[in-house]
Amino acid sequence: MNRRLFLGGASAVLGAWAAPALARAALLPADAVFGRAFDTLQGVSQPLSDYQGRPVVLNFWASWCAPCVREMPLLESIHHQQPELALVGLAIDTRANVQRFLEKIQVSYPLLLTGTQGIPLMRDLGNKSGGLPFTAFFNRQGRLVSTAMGELKPEDLQARVRQIL
Repeated sequence: MNRRLFLGGASAVLGAWAAPALARAALLPADAVFGRAFDTLQGVSQPLSDYQGRPVVLNFWASWCAPCVREMPLLESIHHQQPELALVGLAIDTRANVQRFLEKIQVSYPLLLTGTQGIPLMRDLGNKSGGLPFTAFFNRQGRLVSTAMGELKPEDLQARVRQIL
């Protein structure tokens, strides 16, 4: 066998195997994300498919996560600045913790309770470590455009939102 041909083929296979998590997650069918539903604080099942057709930002957070709490005013601000954007907070938390949190900090965008069910979804989206906060940005077609691990900064959030608008 031709060594160059073999090495070229091996490189292609290795490159595909080592592709970034985002590239693999971007290939997820939209229903892998938007086919799921999570409860509102009132206990009503809210399908993520209700947000399809709009740019969507899914922010995974928890009330006990300090960086999550710090970035919430920024998310609240972008929610008011970009009404065409569907911003959804997915709480890896309990209903009681989120309700106590909301007594202190007001959030007007939808918050859904995922509990531990949000962890596999985060992993499917490329967050293999399960760290918080984690944010996923989807275009109008429901395709994953980018993800952000850790606390969002204003310039970064605005740039990512511009990408999906």
